[in-house]
Amino acid sequence: MNCRPALRPSPLAAFGAVLLLASCTTAGADGPGTADVRTSHWGKDMGAPESSAFMKVTVPGSAAEVRGAVQINPQEDVYLLSFVTDEKTAVRVAEDLRPEKPLRTNSQGLPSSTELFGHLGLTEPQSEKGVRWAGVCPSCVGDNRRSEVQWIEIHVLELDAEKTRVYMQAF
Repeated sequence: MNCRPALRPSPLAAFGAVLLLASCTTAGADGPGTADVRTSHWGKDMGAPESSAFMKVTVPGSAAEVRGAVQINPQEDVYLLSFVTDEKTAVRVAEDLRPEKPLRTNSQGLPSSTELFGHLGLTEPQSEKGVRWAGVCPSCVGDNRRSEVQWIEIHVLELDAEKTRVYMQAF
């Protein structure tokens, strides 16, 4: 004979389950009962100012060809920033990120798995010969200025003796 009492959910637990189910089925942007299906898209009117603000990077006043964009994603947004400056300034921007290793050449020579910079009318930095890069997890190196940034990377490409293109990507 089984002497254990029957397990019944409490009224509070049942109410919580109903609320959870209701929020899952009515959370759509088009009204009750519609699914909330989000896809990646480029943020309208979001460019270099928004990207540099998120990354906490000051674009040098002498920079040319300043471009930026924000890709809105279901889980985490991607911020892009690019500009042309002199080599010394580009290296200084990279050092300000506090990477554990200095700028180095991509020895693997692999093309990018994404084509984000194409949105800015640029070739992907990883596909450029001679590009140098550094990446950093700001919280891992104690950079409290960038507490909202999980990862930031910089690619630096010398265009000629006087001009260097900086590509930055963060999420």
